[in-house]
Amino acid sequence: MSKKIELEKISTRAPKGIDKDESKLKLDELNLELKELQNLMYAQGKYSLLVILQGLDASGKDGAVKGVFNEVNPLGMRVFSFKAPNEEEKAHDFLWRIHSKVPEKGMIHIFNRSHYEDVLATRVLGIIDDKTAKERFKQINMFEKLLQSNDTIVLKFYLHISEEEQAERFKERLEDPRKNWKYNPNDLKTSKDWPSYRKYYEEVFEECSDEFPWQIVPSDQKWYKEFYIANAIIDTLKELKMKYPKYKEEQETEEPEKEKKEKEK
Repeated sequence: MSKKIELEKISTRAPKGIDKDESKLKLDELNLELKELQNLMYAQGKYSLLVILQGLDASGKDGAVKGVFNEVNPLGMRVFSFKAPNEEEKAHDFLWRIHSKVPEKGMIHIFNRSHYEDVLATRVLGIIDDKTAKERFKQINMFEKLLQSNDTIVLKFYLHISEEEQAERFKERLEDPRKNWKYNPNDLKTSKDWPSYRKYYEEVFEECSDEFPWQIVPSDQKWYKEFYIANAIIDTLKELKMKYPKYKEEQETEEPEKEKKEKEK
């Protein structure tokens, strides 16, 4: 169990001294660097990367995908969004629909919301109780440990925005024709449940950070959110010290079956 994170004590804005224009220029460089690292991981075929994006409505999960991965070869990346489970998914354990979407070796998969919704939204809505949530924490930890044992790296980001910024983004969805399709009246109800979500998120951070710790990303400023995530991913991939494989001409290691039988006579 990790040290308790208190979201109210963490700023939702970029640290002082971080320049917006410089960060945007640096992000362009990071995008190209991530493109090369993904290509290297794809070629080597040893590791895979799962990026989990969690956050309240309008925290910028979609924007993070577009802003961070815009240079990555689509052949080496897939994005999955997990909404309310359908009837088939409900008939299985809560991780059933998740497991088939984890990345194979060489791939980057991004979860825009994830299995953590099954210990967050489900509790706010009263679908599961605290006892069930505790059991699911254990199952999630075992699941992520299994991924780790198969050389899957998991990076978990919580996009941390303020209530004021969320309200501003909801207003923007109503007024901007390009974003109006995103507006959902239920979002306003979710914003009223802010204290409950914050409480349950803090419990998730505490209970599910042993194998892969959560990173709290100040996300009121979109440019900093993308800069932070790109940096974290690149630092992690660099630590793997990946190398391009070299072509090796196949050598015959076994005698042809016919010759082998002749020698046995």
